[in-house]
Amino acid sequence: MARTISYREAIDEALAQEMARDGSVIVLGEGVTTGLFHRFPGRVLDTPTAESAFVGAAIGAATRGQRPVAELGSIDSMGVCFDQIFNQAAKFRYMFGGNARTPVVIRTVYGAGLRAAAQRSQCLYPIFTHVPGLKVVVPSSPYEAKGLLVQSIRDDDPVIFCEHKALYDTSGDVPEESYAIPFGEANVVREGGDVTIVAIGRMVAMAEGAARELAASGIEAEVIDPRTTSPLDTRTILASVAKTGRLVVVDEASPRCNLATDISALVAKEAFGSLRAPIEMVTPPHTPVPFSDALEDLYIPDAQKVLNAAKAVVAYRR
Repeated sequence: MARTISYREAIDEALAQEMARDGSVIVLGEGVTTGLFHRFPGRVLDTPTAESAFVGAAIGAATRGQRPVAELGSIDSMGVCFDQIFNQAAKFRYMFGGNARTPVVIRTVYGAGLRAAAQRSQCLYPIFTHVPGLKVVVPSSPYEAKGLLVQSIRDDDPVIFCEHKALYDTSGDVPEESYAIPFGEANVVREGGDVTIVAIGRMVAMAEGAARELAASGIEAEVIDPRTTSPLDTRTILASVAKTGRLVVVDEASPRCNLATDISALVAKEAFGSLRAPIEMVTPPHTPVPFSDALEDLYIPDAQKVLNAAKAVVAYRR
């Protein structure tokens, strides 16, 4: 049975259900999820602000049979513990011939829009997507957040679970029972035959808003939410472009070497013959996130920018 809850509540519910189901699931980190401490004695550790310490402890615990969920207050702090993630956790399965498991989830918060300035507003999931051995999850709604977190906890590889801070108070229908959304399976949020819009995380809502406006003018956009950036569901994206012949990619990450450029390159290589117009990318400018309210609003991709890009590719004529 589904009911309406927030993105934040969906994450808390996934954690509680997985901790009740599996005694090896533990939670540790900065400002850990409320409500779990007394319900699961000894399995919830509120640590000091020492990212290298508790992320390292979580990775170590994962190699010894636990399923830790480490809560890192901001993706911008990943630099402090990045060596442990990309040189250790990400490599263990490969270095030990497939015999090592590191089932650790690192929950972290990303994104602009809350006036947190340049050091607390970055969108860094492309950095982790680049690292072989890591799985990277970017949920776009409460339903996606719960199902993807359940899958993340059950997965035997290290997972970077990226939560957009502006989504926490958004609401949606979420089943009460536990469910897992498989990695590497994109969600076709809206079907259409005129243009494909691939959007990530918070940008999915922007793409949906643009698609509704486009429909009013007779343009049917297909909106795809990849859900995970590693693994990436290339089959669904390519199949959609083969149908529509046009592509717009919406990504909040900085424009150089982000997911928009990666997906655009993929489509240009694998589906060039299907393209009827140049690919459009909707991203922020290549600058730090501004602190000024007005500048930050201009910085973030919005539905109007997506709408303009989609209209441009539909109107293109050779």
